[in-house]
Amino acid sequence: MKIADLYIRVSTDEQADKGYSQRDQDERLRKYCEINSIQIRKVIFEDHSAKTFNRPQWNKLLIDLRKYRGQSDLILFTKWNRFSRNAGDAYQMISTLRKIGVEPQGVEQPLDLSIPENKIMLVFYLAAPEVENDRRALNVFHGMRRAKKEGRYMGTAPLGYINKVNEAGKKYIAPREHEANILKWAFQELASGRFNTEQIWKLAREKGLNRGSKNNFWVAIRNPLYCGKIFISKFKDEESRFVQGQHEPLISEALFYDVQDVLNGRKKIQRIKLAVDERKISSMFPEKLTFDGFQYRTNRANEAITLMCLIDNKIEGKKNRTSPHFSDLSQEVIWLGLEPRTHTLKVYCSTN
Repeated sequence: MKIADLYIRVSTDEQADKGYSQRDQDERLRKYCEINSIQIRKVIFEDHSAKTFNRPQWNKLLIDLRKYRGQSDLILFTKWNRFSRNAGDAYQMISTLRKIGVEPQGVEQPLDLSIPENKIMLVFYLAAPEVENDRRALNVFHGMRRAKKEGRYMGTAPLGYINKVNEAGKKYIAPREHEANILKWAFQELASGRFNTEQIWKLAREKGLNRGSKNNFWVAIRNPLYCGKIFISKFKDEESRFVQGQHEPLISEALFYDVQDVLNGRKKIQRIKLAVDERKISSMFPEKLTFDGFQYRTNRANEAITLMCLIDNKIEGKKNRTSPHFSDLSQEVIWLGLEPRTHTLKVYCSTN
């Protein structure tokens, strides 16, 4: 009596579209083994695509077959598309299984691979799923390209937006209020040129832009989607171009291109390098910083300067040797110029 392992594979889309349920495959394979007096060693359930053999349960089965060589004669599945959807990978795997004494077989598409002519049918069974995959991928590509031409954004919503579905069932993106406001502020600050991109990103994080990395932020400020444009890449004879999107833009087109000029260095700007210094000073002084038009100061520093000015205003007359109260110190201190000087000793001689 031959011994077989039953391989039951299904992916989510196939189960929904074509009815390839695991229970249905299990019933067909067990009935086949019962009719043909085949002993079942184990049943393997796989929920993974058949585009490659890099599948979790298949890898475990292959290790088990190599470890316990001779304990299984067959790997049974309903159809060859359950085994693979890639002809090249399938031929290589069949060769690998034969080396360890195991024969793969589709119970609804049986083939005696010892007969050379049957390899033609094997090519057809293996190539048909691959052709189906390629056709499906091409249909998806053309569908997404057509949607982009209509101005619809396809895919996961970028920073500042959220995916939604309207009453007609069509998907679209809408502004995510908190993130959208931060991005609007970021674009305005970048256009002004007061801070560089790194500083703007850090300030945006402090404002609450927590979704996405620094790289995502840099991609966002280069993305024309935020001014209402959708980019269509080049394909065959069609040139790449922009179309007007159906989504709500966060900024104007003029502001977007002002930012691009700043980032590309076409717009000369004079940045204020204060963001880092502000944080350093704030770490030493708990007070809030104020700007007097030239530099940042803390409230405590401003109070000290105010007191110094008040004291200075109370000093009457000239400070140099004229005030009876403030001239003593100036008389004792000798002015030091460019050359070093020494104190001189005055000697008074008596004529008596």
